[in-house]
Amino acid sequence: MSSGELAQTAQEADSPPAGSVRLDHVTHQYGRGGGAFTAVGPVDLTVPAGEFLVLVGASGCGKSTLLRLIAGFERPTHGSVRVSGAEPRPGTAAGVVFQTPRLFPWRTVRGNIDLALRYAGVDRAQRLERRAELLARVGLEGTEKRRVWEISGGQQQRVAIARALAADNPLLLLDEPFAALDALTRERLQEDVRRVTERSGRTAVFVTHSAEEAVFLGSRIVVLTRSPGTVALDLPITLPRGDVDAEELRGSREFAELRAQVSHAVKVAAAV
Repeated sequence: MSSGELAQTAQEADSPPAGSVRLDHVTHQYGRGGGAFTAVGPVDLTVPAGEFLVLVGASGCGKSTLLRLIAGFERPTHGSVRVSGAEPRPGTAAGVVFQTPRLFPWRTVRGNIDLALRYAGVDRAQRLERRAELLARVGLEGTEKRRVWEISGGQQQRVAIARALAADNPLLLLDEPFAALDALTRERLQEDVRRVTERSGRTAVFVTHSAEEAVFLGSRIVVLTRSPGTVALDLPITLPRGDVDAEELRGSREFAELRAQVSHAVKVAAAV
């Protein structure tokens, strides 16, 4: 092997994996001068590729701000954010799912997903197969021709998730996507997201204020203090993943203990 090939191999070995996230001493402020408000920071955080990280904390602790920084929608006031080793660019760094679906109401389910596939650069000839695959992944087979206003809120959020998965981004960001849904629909979508990310191998960063949701979804949980948000607890979750019975998992002693631990940590962090 030539010296050039050796250098290239070494560089590739040192390159951060696709989907990995790194925040180095990140602080973010809104406003300037005496009226500046520090929303988060300083935060140091590394998210390995394939991890499901949940950011949890009381309202206003900066969870959504961190998510916007990772998505590239905003740049930190101080410090650096890297996704797959590079500065994140909006629309390319990650697939993003918001609290509300933000679909185009004049388009059908098919139209919303096809638009995302087009922006993702998928050839027209491949869109039919790719769309069918996405709809099957989120459990929406047979809804292609229905308008957005003809499907339920839970189904709309499924379309939003499918749209976020349309691009081949190794990172998925979700900002309290189930907050407005009823309890039963919320649980079902939690199970769907858990399964989809496990099977796709994508890295996920999920924002919530619910300790139960955090424990069910996350392979790791980070609890933030009240504003300015800093890391109060960084907790790996050792519950089984993959094909598990959701009800059995939620009813287990280990789940209850972790939920209580996270809930307590959130209350303490909010009072700091």
